Amino acid sequence: MGSSVRELAGATPATRDRYVDLLRVASLGAVVLGHWLMAAVTPDGVGNLLAVVPALQPLTWLLQVMPVFFFVGGFSHALSYRSLLRKRPEGSEDSVYSAFLRARLQRLLRPTMVFVIVWGAAALLVQLLGGGGGLTGVTLRMVTQPLWFIGIYLAMVAFTPPLLRLHERYGWGAFAALAVAAVAVDVLRFAAGVPYVEFLNFAFVWLAVHQLGFLRADGRIRLRRAALLAGGGLVTATALVAFGPYPLSMVGMPGEKVSNMAPPTLALLAHGLWLVGAVELLRAPAARLLERPRVWRTVVAANGVAMTAFLWHLTAMFGVYGALLALDVDLPEPASAAWWTQVPLRLALAAALTAALVAAFRTFERPAASAPVQGHGPLAALGATLCLLGVLGLSMVGFGGLLDGRTALLIAIPVSAPAAVAMTLGGWLLVERAGRRVP
Repeated sequence: MGSSVRELAGATPATRDRYVDLLRVASLGAVVLGHWLMAAVTPDGVGNLLAVVPALQPLTWLLQVMPVFFFVGGFSHALSYRSLLRKRPEGSEDSVYSAFLRARLQRLLRPTMVFVIVWGAAALLVQLLGGGGGLTGVTLRMVTQPLWFIGIYLAMVAFTPPLLRLHERYGWGAFAALAVAAVAVDVLRFAAGVPYVEFLNFAFVWLAVHQLGFLRADGRIRLRRAALLAGGGLVTATALVAFGPYPLSMVGMPGEKVSNMAPPTLALLAHGLWLVGAVELLRAPAARLLERPRVWRTVVAANGVAMTAFLWHLTAMFGVYGALLALDVDLPEPASAAWWTQVPLRLALAAALTAALVAAFRTFERPAASAPVQGHGPLAALGATLCLLGVLGLSMVGFGGLLDGRTALLIAIPVSAPAAVAMTLGGWLLVERAGRRVP
């Protein structure tokens, strides 16, 4: 591992934007840390620290960094798709789309499929043996929640070609159109009371942030515009929370009528803008730091396992709590002095168990060798759509209730865990088939 990381780091071309790799790792790491810190587990159940101590909710303005990951995704998708277009034979855009989907989704979906299969089998065994209560039941329900992010990311990959063409024609205008659409959705939702319209912002808000990645790829977010994004986004988000119908927390809170996250709101879009502007203002000093060989090797190593760690970090967290309960270790009242004293130990144990799970499953995150493909664009698009619906459905319903038909509403459609798993696996097979290798 060490020698391969050293070789990869040493072979980094001078033209590579190392800061993007750092942002990818840092954003996922912040999400993992946030989840570990927010979990308030007691022998009676699992709560949310931010609900116990509402004064901590402003921290979500720093820890809710998923917009940064989607911004980085837009940058990477633009470079990848344009590279494939330059290499394609004349008249083979269908093959380019299939190859693009397969290449971008491979490192995302391979570890995800393993996660789904392993947890699905474990959940089925537990429930066949009559288990599934207590902390085990909570784990089965909650361990899939981070999959929502993968579903949204799948949509971004699938829509990259048409949105990139809009960007190349209209530039900032394409981003503005998505932002205006997000505003219109919230007006219809809160002012006119139009039902279900809020779900459109799963597309408009996240794709607007993704569109900023295209602008960065073209060098169109320089210091002045980064400062405008950071300042304007922060002021707008603050005003919306202070005077509008939006909650303070930038993550979902139990029992709240309005969440900034599910579905995303205009306040979350403004939050994303200030984060994008802020990280762009830090680009120059971070780039100097990344010139140090040891720092860059650390980023390279982390990038190679980031998705695996993200998928399994809740498994590790619940595993730690389960072990503490099994050993009759006292779990203090959340937010008490004893609880805060115990935080470093719980974080260290969760990190150690996550590292063990990464060691077990990291091989599935390694990219396969590239090869020529015969493409089938519609088949690839269908596969990506099924994967998207499957992982979103699974993130909502979890693995609890596999045998009793439990469902959750995906927009307005009830989805069960077996159906979600079937869609996910079937979609992955279609993406693979659409990008099959040339004999």
